[in-house]
Amino acid sequence: MKLHYNSIYSIYIKQFIDMKKALGFKFETGSYMLSKIDRFADLYGETLPGITKEFADKWSKKQPNESAMYRYNRVMYLAMFSSYLCDLGIQSYIPRLLPFPKGTFVPYIYSKKEIDAIFKACDMLSFSKQLYNSNLISMPVLLRLLYSTGIRISEALALKNEDINLDDKYIRVTDCKNNKQRIIPISESLTAVCKEYVKYRDLLPLKNKRTEHFFIKLNGEKCGAGIHHWFRKCLKKAGIAYLGRKQGPRVHDLRHTFAVTSLANMADSGIDMYASLPILSNYLGHQSINSTNHYVRLTANMYPDLLKDVNLVCLDVFPKFKNYENN
Repeated sequence: MKLHYNSIYSIYIKQFIDMKKALGFKFETGSYMLSKIDRFADLYGETLPGITKEFADKWSKKQPNESAMYRYNRVMYLAMFSSYLCDLGIQSYIPRLLPFPKGTFVPYIYSKKEIDAIFKACDMLSFSKQLYNSNLISMPVLLRLLYSTGIRISEALALKNEDINLDDKYIRVTDCKNNKQRIIPISESLTAVCKEYVKYRDLLPLKNKRTEHFFIKLNGEKCGAGIHHWFRKCLKKAGIAYLGRKQGPRVHDLRHTFAVTSLANMADSGIDMYASLPILSNYLGHQSINSTNHYVRLTANMYPDLLKDVNLVCLDVFPKFKNYENN
C-alpha cells in the first residue's frame, strides 16, 4: 500500500523516512504511524511546523478499544519524529514515553547453576530407538552456542558451514529479523565444543545427503522441528519446571540470559554504560540502542538483583532536549 503525506509535515516526514531507510531500517511500521500523524495534523489544520504540547496531548490520548502496546507505539513514533524536527532546528515538543506495556510473558533468566544442569542433561540425552530425523546430535553444541552468543534460534539454525570459522574463532550471522549480517567472536571453550561436534558429525555415513548447514540431523537434513521437544526434556532432567507453551522457560530465554549476564559482567568490569549498551546492541543484532534500552530495562525491572550494582538511571542514555516533558 502506497502511503501519502499531505500535511504541513509531509516533506519532513518523507525526509525522516528516507533517513531511516538509508540507515538500513525497514521502517514499515514507522511509515504507517507517521502517515496517521500526518492525517491527524491535516485534520486539526496545523499550519506551522513544530509539534506543540496541545497537539501531542491530543495525539497521545487513549482511543476506544486501543491496546496499550499500540498506544505506546503511537506516542513513541511521535516522540521520534518530534526529536528529528528538533535536530532540524524546528522547536518541537517531545512527549514523554508511556510506561512500557506489561505483557503476560515474563522472560526467564537462567542461573549459572541451572545452565550447568541444562548442559549436563543435554549431554546425557538419548533415545530408545535410532531416529534418523532427530536433532539430538546437534543439541549439546546448539544450546551452548545460543547461551554463549545470544543469537536467535532461527539465526543459529540458518548457520552454514562457511559461516563458522573455527580457526579465527568467529561466526557470521545473517540476521533473519533485520536482513543484516554481523560477525560474532566465540570463545576458546565454544570453539572446542564446535570442533568436537564437527569431528563426529563428519563421521556420519551420509555420502551426498548432507546439507550445507552447520547443524544437521542424523539423516543430514537441516535441524528444525523437534528442537523445543528436546529442550523440554533437558529442562525436566535438570529439575527446571516447564510451565507451558506460552509461559516457558523457552529456548529463546537463553538469549535473554545472555543479554542480562553480559550487561552485568560489563558493569562489574567497570565498563561505562555509554560503552557497554552499544556493544550489547550490536552483539544482539538490534537495529538501534533504543531497542536494547527497552529490552534490558524490562528484564532489569523484573530481576533487580541481577543488576543490583547497575544504576538503572544510566539506561536512559539518550540526551534530552530542554523542552522534553519531565513531570
